[in-house]
Amino acid sequence: MEEGKKMMEQVSKDSMSIPAMFFKSFEEIQKEIHKTAIEKGWWDADRNDGELIALIHSELSEALEALREGNPPCEKTGHFSSVTVELADAVIRIMDFAEARGYCIAGAIIAKMNFNRTRERMHGGKKF
Repeated sequence: MEEGKKMMEQVSKDSMSIPAMFFKSFEEIQKEIHKTAIEKGWWDADRNDGELIALIHSELSEALEALREGNPPCEKTGHFSSVTVELADAVIRIMDFAEARGYCIAGAIIAKMNFNRTRERMHGGKKF
């Protein structure tokens, strides 16, 4: 992932830092998620970016619907609420998409966290 090369160099300087551990773990999990998607046939043909983003959005819509239904336990996992599982599904879809396209989501998360620390309270007065 060329996009994340600079971030990896930055976080590698202190391999025991939380950002470095997050970056390395996230990247490994992202690869594993994409590998599973390939094995299950989801990438037998190239996929349209718009479709992939719509599927991410559908997971978020399912999380909203779970909230509307009182956030019951997820029948698939049993140990997590439905909202938790739908949010996890959104992250899984994001990671699969990112791995397929070479996007460095882990690096972007770290970069955005650092940037957000510099922002004004409520980003200067936004309502939401």
